[in-house]
Amino acid sequence: MTDDVTDDAVITLLIVDDHPVVRDGLRGMFESAPGFTVLGEAANGVEAVALAASLDPDVVLMDLRMPGGNGVEAIAELTRRGARAKVLVLTTYDTDSDTLPAIEAGATGYLLKDAPREELFTAVRAAAQGRTVLSPAVASRLVSAVRAPASTQDSLSAREREVLALVAKGTSNREIARVLFISEATVKTHLTHLYAKLGVNDRAAAVAVAYDRGILG
Repeated sequence: MTDDVTDDAVITLLIVDDHPVVRDGLRGMFESAPGFTVLGEAANGVEAVALAASLDPDVVLMDLRMPGGNGVEAIAELTRRGARAKVLVLTTYDTDSDTLPAIEAGATGYLLKDAPREELFTAVRAAAQGRTVLSPAVASRLVSAVRAPASTQDSLSAREREVLALVAKGTSNREIARVLFISEATVKTHLTHLYAKLGVNDRAAAVAVAYDRGILG
């Protein structure tokens, strides 16, 4: 038995973006096309997690950079909760600091907002069926990262650097969560990503390596 959507099923969507005009445009686009139903909209990651739990959509169209709760944190939380919804990132950004954390957090696919209408429909259908969908630019970046992992080890996101700096001060996960206004689960997710990028297994080693490489001054 599988939760993936079959080809002829109507796909239900949750649209997450902090810009009302973008949400309206996406809603109109999908509601005018056969085979899609928009269940709701969220303006940030926190709202997205709550609505995904109550609406149980097949696919969440997730922006990444939003005030009040970003997309990567929301994806990580949905993954932690075991949400049925597949997350398809739809964003303006294709940089490594955005792409890799989103995929690592559990996103099924990653498209840029300039994707043609039909490409977006196809991507949503594929995501609903559990297939990975990546825009060509993002795919090439991921391939490069896999081929040359050493070059990505120090590509910490701004939030990961903030967490690392607090870890270096001996701050607990609970206190880090309070200072950065994020959940303890999200702190642990950031630490997992940090350890992987730095090639370490614990907090002390992460701090030592970060000082050694000049990441921490």
